[in-house]
Amino acid sequence: MASPGETSGASGSVTAPAGARPAAEPAGKSPAAASPWAPLSHPTFRTLWLASIASYVGTWVQGVAAVWLMTSLASSPAMTALVQTAASLPLVLLALPAGALADVVDRRRLLIASQAWMFLAAAVLALLAALGWTSPPVLLALTTALGVGAVFTAPAWQAIQTELVPRGELPAAIALGSAAVNGARAIGPAIGGLLVSAVGPAAAFGANALSFLAVLGALLAWRREQPASELPREEVFGAIRSGLRFARHSPGLRRILARLGLFVVGASALWAILPVLARRDMGLGAAGYGVLLGGFGLGAIAGTVALPRLRAALGTDRMLDACTFAFAGALAVFGFVPGTATAMVALFVAGLSWMAVLSSLNVAAQAAVPGWVKARALAVLLLVMQAGIAVGSAAWGLLADRHGTPQAFLAAAATLFACGLAALRVRLPDTSRADFTPAEFRLPSELAGSIDHDEGPVLVTIEYEVDPARTDAFVETMEAVRRMRRRRGAWRWGLFADAERPGTWVESFLVESWLDYLRQRERLTVVDREIGRRAVAFHAGARPPVVRYLVARAPLR
Repeated sequence: MASPGETSGASGSVTAPAGARPAAEPAGKSPAAASPWAPLSHPTFRTLWLASIASYVGTWVQGVAAVWLMTSLASSPAMTALVQTAASLPLVLLALPAGALADVVDRRRLLIASQAWMFLAAAVLALLAALGWTSPPVLLALTTALGVGAVFTAPAWQAIQTELVPRGELPAAIALGSAAVNGARAIGPAIGGLLVSAVGPAAAFGANALSFLAVLGALLAWRREQPASELPREEVFGAIRSGLRFARHSPGLRRILARLGLFVVGASALWAILPVLARRDMGLGAAGYGVLLGGFGLGAIAGTVALPRLRAALGTDRMLDACTFAFAGALAVFGFVPGTATAMVALFVAGLSWMAVLSSLNVAAQAAVPGWVKARALAVLLLVMQAGIAVGSAAWGLLADRHGTPQAFLAAAATLFACGLAALRVRLPDTSRADFTPAEFRLPSELAGSIDHDEGPVLVTIEYEVDPARTDAFVETMEAVRRMRRRRGAWRWGLFADAERPGTWVESFLVESWLDYLRQRERLTVVDREIGRRAVAFHAGARPPVVRYLVARAPLR
């Protein structure tokens, strides 16, 4: 049967915000045209943003108190580094399930549950610290519990941004999110250091617990509209598979992940062993360490302000290169045990570089994935970052244990410099001129309701008649079709030339069930449709390409 719709929209694409409000998107307005403060005009975004500042401050207060308490409970640099590993490891192990959940359940309810979990974990830690019942295993266990809550928060929190602001304001919303993180980073460590110095770690842990109540209140006040779908909800494990399949067959997303991995492998040394260097080699107390981290936060705030100018002057790729090498230089400074003033300058540079790199990669990732898989793709981004931090923290801690913290910092600086050289060959994807909004597709009327959802696998074939003189160009175009079909859920894909009829080509792809095929159609975007149309443009037949839907009646062997 002929179905031009099937061939006019190939497959699996790149960003269409799930749950976004199309009517709110200003026509023809590029993301760069939006005011940096425009997202704050939306009440729900503004409320959640303000609440997030309180939560981020609490997180940094908690972080300073935890690492400082560990230096009191155990003198080993490796044990101190394990605090960062305990916070990061859950994000490595659970990022993919968390991203899948955020794409298939109500994100608001998921966020409420995760914030309540973290409130309880922080409150228990505060109580045990007040009673003097903390030990290294207890501290690591409750830090891990907080990390579990964080991993189920992060993908959903990132993904809801497209539901709170129009698409044109998304870069500004992400920049404001970075400003909230970095503003908290500037004051949170100092507050944490002062609390630990004046009152003790229990007060810092209690302050963190209270900060989660602000976010809970904002989420409870939000009346979210759940995006409608005519199809049943995906199962979590199936959603994980589809998310990994998308990442595997998305060259642009893979380049973003590669840039991130090359950066965090060396940069993680700063979080892992700076507390040990500050206390043991620089002779600072808890308050001094908090003020030291304030230098990082000030650099990050400066980076938020300077980022648009840096990106305009250098371009995103060259800016990422410069910031990677600048961070490596800052790490090298700590290899020589600097004084407090020099360390503050180095941390200012590191903070600016950290913010510029992570914010730019986050924006690139948000612009390189469709709405249906947004949280899962951001979870993969989170997984790469936290895996690098968790593994790197443990490695740099062990190296500091064996050879000393200054030597570990120098090794990390050399590693990051080498990774920066390797990253010169990895350029980010350009999505500035693509339209990734959802595209409507309707099946032929004779298929409606004729196949049960659980039937399959389903083999879809599309037959093209192509001028032999255009064979090479057709095959090249079909490679783009292959990547998109695989990203959207195709299990297998093939392109075959008919041996008996020169110029006749058959594209085929296999999906696990009819329901999976319907989900492919629901995931269609304008970008997909345009790539499909480029393939159809090679068709020289009098009728549209013939599409057939073949449903398996016996198990595949």
